Amino acid sequence: MCTSILYTAGDHYFGRNLDLEVSFGQEVVVTPRDYPFDFRKMPTLNHHYAIIGMALVKDNYPLYFDGANEEGLGMAGLNFAGLAHFFPVEDGKDNVSPFEFIPYVLGQCKDVAEAKKLLANLNLVNINFSDQLQLSPLHWLIADRQGASIVVESTQSGLHVYDNPVGVLTNNPEFPSQMTNLANYQSVSPADPVNTLMPKKELKTYSRGLGSHMLPGGMDSESRFVKECFTLHNAPAGGSELENVTNYFHCLHAVEQQNGLDEVAPDTFEYTIYSDGINLATGTFYYTTYENNQINAVQMHNVDLDAKELAQFPLVKEQAINTQN
Repeated sequence: MCTSILYTAGDHYFGRNLDLEVSFGQEVVVTPRDYPFDFRKMPTLNHHYAIIGMALVKDNYPLYFDGANEEGLGMAGLNFAGLAHFFPVEDGKDNVSPFEFIPYVLGQCKDVAEAKKLLANLNLVNINFSDQLQLSPLHWLIADRQGASIVVESTQSGLHVYDNPVGVLTNNPEFPSQMTNLANYQSVSPADPVNTLMPKKELKTYSRGLGSHMLPGGMDSESRFVKECFTLHNAPAGGSELENVTNYFHCLHAVEQQNGLDEVAPDTFEYTIYSDGINLATGTFYYTTYENNQINAVQMHNVDLDAKELAQFPLVKEQAINTQN
């Protein structure tokens, strides 16, 4: 399971929580402009926008979980089990495997408008990376530095592209159902509730925060979608990059999954392995891990974007505790 968001505070910050029961050895990877992307059914992309994001590098191929390009377009793939459907190769279509989808879009598009045009002829095909690395059932959030965002879902009924006015994506159900469900919680508020039950009677409150009393708090994807919409759209905008990045991670960590609370098999628990976010205007990539909640950063533009090799940055997992005596 996962949660992805677009946070607006002057600049736009895009990223996600990766919630799984196992880590894949992912790291921050910068793909320079001339590093070739070989696609199974499409022409090789020899020159493209540079990309930074979280990826597993296998056989010199960066398998991106999420990332953004140098133009400020971001993209993340989230679990969509039971609903994702990928198709056979179809003549006349742009046949792209889901493991190629993030570099295919981020390599060629500078914003959501261009991504929509690229998606018009897309067919997401059922081709695994290898016998050992088979496809995951995914859907995707795409967002740009202007604040636009869309959701891409490939289901039995075909490829669907939805405008996303809330800038949030979790997992099942399909995105239109998530949006419909939000209406059930439109009375949730950070303010004290108004007594509409008995307007002429005074009811004493027993706690602060009762405006959010009906806010769901489970680990399930529908609950996280509602809670993150509430958190994100009531988050303040800071006056500096540090304040904005701090606020951004508070939004993501509001729906992080702690180890031991979401059992997916006997004695096996899903948890938030990492949280990340990129300032789409500056190309600065930030992350925390489950073991280390200190914010770490990699600046895309400090890397030679005309190099011929991937730039790889292993995650800093050791917690730093400052002791005051």
